[in-house]
Amino acid sequence: MTTILAIASIVLLALGVPVAFSLLVGSLLAVALGSAFPLLVPIKEMFTGLDSFPLMAVPFFILAAELMTGGALTEVLLRFASQFVAHLRGGLGYTNIFGLTLFSGISGSALADAAGPGSVMIRMMEQTGYRKSYAGALTASIAVIGPIIPPSIIMVLYALQDERVSVGALFVAGFVPGILIAGAMCAVHWLHARDRKVGDDGQRAGWRDGLSNTIKAVPALALIVLILGGMRAGIFTPTEASVVAVFYAWFCGTFVYRTLRAGQIPGILVRSALLTVSVLTVISASAAFAWILTIEAVPQQLSNWIIGQDMSAWTFLITVNVLLLLFGIFIEPTPGVVVLVPILAPAAAALGIDPIHFAMVVIINLTLGMLTPPVGGLLFVVSATARVPISELSWRVLPFVAAHLLVLGLITAVPALSTALPRWLGM
Repeated sequence: MTTILAIASIVLLALGVPVAFSLLVGSLLAVALGSAFPLLVPIKEMFTGLDSFPLMAVPFFILAAELMTGGALTEVLLRFASQFVAHLRGGLGYTNIFGLTLFSGISGSALADAAGPGSVMIRMMEQTGYRKSYAGALTASIAVIGPIIPPSIIMVLYALQDERVSVGALFVAGFVPGILIAGAMCAVHWLHARDRKVGDDGQRAGWRDGLSNTIKAVPALALIVLILGGMRAGIFTPTEASVVAVFYAWFCGTFVYRTLRAGQIPGILVRSALLTVSVLTVISASAAFAWILTIEAVPQQLSNWIIGQDMSAWTFLITVNVLLLLFGIFIEPTPGVVVLVPILAPAAAALGIDPIHFAMVVIINLTLGMLTPPVGGLLFVVSATARVPISELSWRVLPFVAAHLLVLGLITAVPALSTALPRWLGM
């Protein structure tokens, strides 16, 4: 079954079949041609994969992000970010980085960051003299932070695949790597601004405007404090936190910023439903795929093989980095987490690798794949919104990819960057 599953899925992916259907058809063919199980079994596993209380957090976090975007959150956060960096050489680029970093603490989705506030920043940067391709590459590169700084849909899915880690611990662990990535993007942009006459993009905000922008941004920024604080205090679970986030986003948009109208709600619900369906379809197909790997004992065989190779923890991490970077070129993060984590996490545990550290290595690896063609979802979103040829965008993004790889190497080599904060908070 494993051979048929691998061949069928790879061939379908190479033919351009969507990931969810490639995994599902591959699973059905593997069961039909390579086993005595009835076809009803993988179908049942699809529904079993969705029958999860923690998984309910996914649609609610998606809806919360849509409500906050509809409530003019993008404009509020960009104004707050620009007051600190807009007066610097290349200031709009730093505003883009700072603004999307803040927005990632609400959306949990890289694609939402790139399509929402990212598209606004690309237009603003183009109007002040930046090449559209560079603005698009910067936006796509910083949008990778979306799934790393909490809340994060991918982290919720990871915790479902590896019982050694909790959603709360992963949320907290994402802060330091996310900040390091933002700093690396600032360094690349600084080199670009230094060598080119992009000039000062704005004026230093007066203290009155700065105070006003900060006060307006506080309710939006308080969402992440509410989510993590409530989970840490034991007031609600991650799933319940997602529901709280929805009501808080609705309250802020309707009564605090007063920009969320009743007429916008149907459209927001439709967009949230479509995005939720696309995510859950991949998860359900991946569940059938993972079931075959489980009954074929692939995770156990891999763990035994690694132990038999007398492989050290560092050698294993380097091997996993290379594997996931290659895997991420062709597969989006969501199916990557669902398919690979049940295989790799037990092997990492057998070698004594901290599960939170390993989780961050996997998550950062797979999200980085969103920047690399041919699948790179962020490149396609930015190419469509900014109307930049994908070929030009792919070249422009290379310096940022190099910076991402440096951060990935640092996170891999220094486990404390991922584990210190969760341990300090007792997670």
